[in-house]
Amino acid sequence: MSRTFELETLKMRLSDPEFRPLDLHQRIQRALRGLILDGALGPGVKLPASRALAKSLAVSRDTVENAYVQLQRDGFIQRREGSGSYVCETIGAQLRGSARRRQQLQGQPGKSRAPGAGLSRRGALLLQRGGVSDQQAVTAFATGLPETRSFPLDVWERLQRQASKDYRANVLLHGDPQGALPLRKAIAAYLNLERGAKVQAEQILVLSSTRQALYLCAQLLVDAGKPILLENPGYFGARKAFEAAEARIVPIDVDSQGIRTDLLRTDRSGARCVYVTPSHQYPTGATLSLERRLELTRWAAEQEKWIIEDDYDSEFHYDGLPTACVQGLDPYQRTLYIGTFSKTLYPGLRMGYMALPSELVSAFSAARSIMDGHTPQILQLTLARFMEEGHYNAHVRAMRKLYAERRQAMLDAIGRHLQGIAVALPPPGGLQIPCLLEPGWSEALTQQRAARVGIQLPGLSRLYAGEHKQPGWLLGYASLSSHEIETTMARLAQALRKA
Repeated sequence: MSRTFELETLKMRLSDPEFRPLDLHQRIQRALRGLILDGALGPGVKLPASRALAKSLAVSRDTVENAYVQLQRDGFIQRREGSGSYVCETIGAQLRGSARRRQQLQGQPGKSRAPGAGLSRRGALLLQRGGVSDQQAVTAFATGLPETRSFPLDVWERLQRQASKDYRANVLLHGDPQGALPLRKAIAAYLNLERGAKVQAEQILVLSSTRQALYLCAQLLVDAGKPILLENPGYFGARKAFEAAEARIVPIDVDSQGIRTDLLRTDRSGARCVYVTPSHQYPTGATLSLERRLELTRWAAEQEKWIIEDDYDSEFHYDGLPTACVQGLDPYQRTLYIGTFSKTLYPGLRMGYMALPSELVSAFSAARSIMDGHTPQILQLTLARFMEEGHYNAHVRAMRKLYAERRQAMLDAIGRHLQGIAVALPPPGGLQIPCLLEPGWSEALTQQRAARVGIQLPGLSRLYAGEHKQPGWLLGYASLSSHEIETTMARLAQALRKA
C-alpha cells in the first residue's frame, strides 16, 4: 500500500464517468474512499489540508471539508487537531487480509466461485432449470400477448384519478393481503355471471399474476418430493412453479376432449392435486367435455384431491359461447380457480386472482402476506371501477371480435404460405394456434431459420413430458394486425424455403 498521497491519482479517479452525476463533495469523498479500499492510499497516509487540496482541484474549501467530514464519519480517516487528516490505521489489517485472500483465490484456478455456489439445494435447482421469460415487446409470433394498442387508456386514467381523489391518502397505505373489497366483489360478480361460477367476495384472493397463484398452490398443497398431476402437453409456467417447490411431476395425457379422466382414475402416484386448463387446454386448444368435467369433480371429491383450474384466456372463445368453468360445476368445494387480467387487459397490469374453497382462504392469504404483502391499492380500486361501470365487459367483447378476425387471418396465412411445412390445428378460442410440422421438417432448424429474419417460433415439443414430443410451433396472433400477420407469414415461408 502506498504511504504517500499522489494528487494525480486522485484526479484520474475523479474523472471516472460513474462520478459525474454526483455533487462535487460526493465525488471527492467517493474517489478518496476508493483509493483507500484499493490500497492506493495506505494506513497512516497524511491527506493534504482541505485548503491546499481545494486549491489543487479548483474547488471551494467547503467542498473538500464536506468530503473529509463524511470520510471521518465512515471511519476511513482520522483527523487530529493541529496535525491534519490521516488514513485510519485500524482498517489496514482488514484491507491487507482481504488483498491476500483475493490473491490466493486468483492464484488457485479451482477456487473461483462457480454459478450457484452457496445456494440452497432448491436455489441450485431453480438456477439449473431456469426461469420464465416474459415477452417485453410485440414480436411475431410470441404467445400470450394481447392487443394493447386498443386499450382504452383515457378511460383507465380517468378512473384512476377518481379513485385517487375519493380514497386520497388511504391508497398510499398497506392494503389487505386478500385484496381490496370493491375489487373482490367485482370479480365475484363477474365470475358468477360470465363464467358460471359459484363464489363470494370472501373467497377471492387478488394476486399479481397466474404465476404467483401457481407458486402459492405449489407451496401450500404439495410437499417437497411429492407428486403433482399435470396435463401432458401442458403449460410450462405451471411445471416451473411445481418444480421450484421440488414436487415430482406426473404427466396425464390429453386428447381431443381435454385431460383423460380415465387416467386419473387409474393413477396410483398418491398425488393430491391435478392442474388443468379445461376451457382451453394449453397448448392443444381442446375444451374439456361436460362429461369429463363432471367426472373430474366426482374424482376429486371421492379421492379428496384438489383441482387447480387455470382459466387463463377463456373469455376469448369464438365458436359459440364460452364453456362454464369447472368451479361452478363442483358442489364439493374441491376446485381452486385461477384467473388473470394480463390477457384480457394488458400484461403490465400484473394482476390476477384466485377463487378458493372457503377452507383454504386463510392459509392462502397468510402465505400471500409473507410473499409480497398486497397488490397496489390504486390499481385494484381503478380496476374495480373499470369493471363496475361496464368497461371491462365492453373491452372483452371488442377484443373477442378483433381476435376472431385475427385468428382467421392467421389460419388463412398459414394455408397460403406454409403448405408442405406445417398444418394448423384451429382451436375454438385463445390467443395462439398450434401447428404441427410436416414430416422432414425439424422444429429446432425452423426456429433457427426464423430467428435470422426476426421471427419467433415458440416450439411445441418443450411442452411435452416423456419421450414422445410433438414437433411444431405455437403461434401467437392476438397482438398482430391482419396485415402484420400476412406479411410476417410470407417472410417466414420465404426464409424456410430459401434455407
